[in-house]
Amino acid sequence: MTKDLGADRGTGEQAAGVQGAAAPSRAATPRPASGASAARPRSEGPDVAEPQTDRLRYLDAATRQIARGMNLDETLHELCRAAVPAFADAAFVHLYAPLPVGDETDTAPGVLRLHTTDRAPPRRPATSDSEPPSPATGPARAADLVRPSATGRLTELLRAGRPAFANTPHTESAVAELLETGTAPPAVPPGRRLIVAPLHGRNHVMGSVVLLREPDRPDFTEDDLLVASQLATHTALGIDKAVLYAHEASVADALQRAMLPPSLPEPPGVLLASRYLPSSRTAQVGGDWYDAIPLPGNRVALVIGDVMGHSMTSAAIMGQLRTIVQTLAGLDLPPDEILHHLDEQAERLGSEHTATCLYAMYDPVLHRLLVSNAGHLPPVLLHPDGGTEVVRVPPGAPIGVGGGGFESTEMHAPAGATLLLYTDGLVESRDSDVLTGVERLRARLQETASRSTPPSLDLLCDQALGTLGSGDRDDDVALLAARFQGLLPETVAYWYLAPRPQTARQARRLTRRTLHDWGLDALAESTELLVSEVVANAVRFASRPIVLRLLRTDVLRCEVEDDSPIVPRMRHARLSDEGGRGLFLVDQLARRWGVTRVSTGKVVWFEQVMPPVQDTGSGGTATWQ
Repeated sequence: MTKDLGADRGTGEQAAGVQGAAAPSRAATPRPASGASAARPRSEGPDVAEPQTDRLRYLDAATRQIARGMNLDETLHELCRAAVPAFADAAFVHLYAPLPVGDETDTAPGVLRLHTTDRAPPRRPATSDSEPPSPATGPARAADLVRPSATGRLTELLRAGRPAFANTPHTESAVAELLETGTAPPAVPPGRRLIVAPLHGRNHVMGSVVLLREPDRPDFTEDDLLVASQLATHTALGIDKAVLYAHEASVADALQRAMLPPSLPEPPGVLLASRYLPSSRTAQVGGDWYDAIPLPGNRVALVIGDVMGHSMTSAAIMGQLRTIVQTLAGLDLPPDEILHHLDEQAERLGSEHTATCLYAMYDPVLHRLLVSNAGHLPPVLLHPDGGTEVVRVPPGAPIGVGGGGFESTEMHAPAGATLLLYTDGLVESRDSDVLTGVERLRARLQETASRSTPPSLDLLCDQALGTLGSGDRDDDVALLAARFQGLLPETVAYWYLAPRPQTARQARRLTRRTLHDWGLDALAESTELLVSEVVANAVRFASRPIVLRLLRTDVLRCEVEDDSPIVPRMRHARLSDEGGRGLFLVDQLARRWGVTRVSTGKVVWFEQVMPPVQDTGSGGTATWQ
């Protein structure tokens, strides 16, 4: 992208450099006559020292200015401010695309693209009596795209790394490639009015900078080549640093995003949306994360967390904590026990990093929400009528501090309500504290809900991020929104069955009757067979009542829960075996199946594809048998 920087000029010490750097070199001071005093006249001292002193002052100010650039654009911007108009009337910067990074060994010549141009404004206003410039003295323009040959003059000039005038036979053809070829007569200005300086980084050629003076200004001198060399050297090192910094920031951001969920699940009874924004200082990755984990019984766990600090270590700790939470969630423990075990595991990691975490468990059948908090910010709940509230959950101690003391809070989660989980980067800034930020977030969400009830989750997330403002962010932001829809009672049926030999036959009868009520007679035969096999296997090991649950959503899901920790495994039975074929039938007939360990035993589940046409029945049941 080409940038015009002509309106922004350097001041101060650069003004002193205009005369010294631009002035032609002075003749040597003549020797004194024989017998005359050898002492230099007082008036000659400043005349000799002034050009060199001015150049040193100019270079000191210019290199300091170039060093202020924090990224590629800023570095080239500062170069142009330092060079134009103090040293030259125009500057053209071409960079290789793509720019080499680090210790890459590929030296194949790439394409030079014009990245930045800067031209000083005219020093004399045009008058009606002034003659228009002749074509030979017209302003030179830079080429937008240059394809240097691997063995061409331009490539040799850039690899040599030394600035050169454009009016020498060896460099004129090379410089002509960098200038616009559509100009006629020749694009290269006559005399020593153009310097091309290669931009050499630590290991690679990054591009070139062309410095140009207009005809009404003295030509460049040999000393000016040294000035151009210093400008190019400091600029190239700044470019090298900026490219390496951007590469490391990209790697850090990729690492952070790789540890976040690539996509959110689609559990029945709840809609999910999420956002993640890295901090403005992208090389300083944070430890914010979110997760949505399906649980047995069609429940879902909603998790938000934040590891303290900004470093690669914080991101690594975050990845470990997220894995621990997923493992603990698979055990179907209450939220307070999840955080208790997470705290214990965090202490074993041997890290000084602490973290905050909020764990919520939503049950779409009972429309209940169970929440436990480890030092995290409270979530915001949007009610179906558009009202909002900050959910008051006992905060507990952060993860890694030790001491436990976590509590679970149960609340009603009506259909149509939305829960918003977030990290402190969304509500905390240099201008306001956390409490003010939370209240501002709640008010903004309520305003959004008042305009559209209910607002879409994407709109809600975007409006929540709107509280950040346009300034730089010191912290990353993670956001998870959940819209509770719940499940209608007529789509769920469950029973508690005693573990006895007749239970499998009883389960088949209940299944057949329920599927008939739901208008799913086409699935009755296969579902009866699968339920019978899974229930029969549970009866063998269960000592307490077995739970049989049928759920009708976009698929037909069956779950059988018992108190035995023994997980069934599929095996291939021999012809002489009387058993061992149950899970093989489940694997062949079901769309998906699996086993989930829970704190009270295990859940064996399977799913079947719904038939194309179905009649909606009525009436779920929840009874003891």
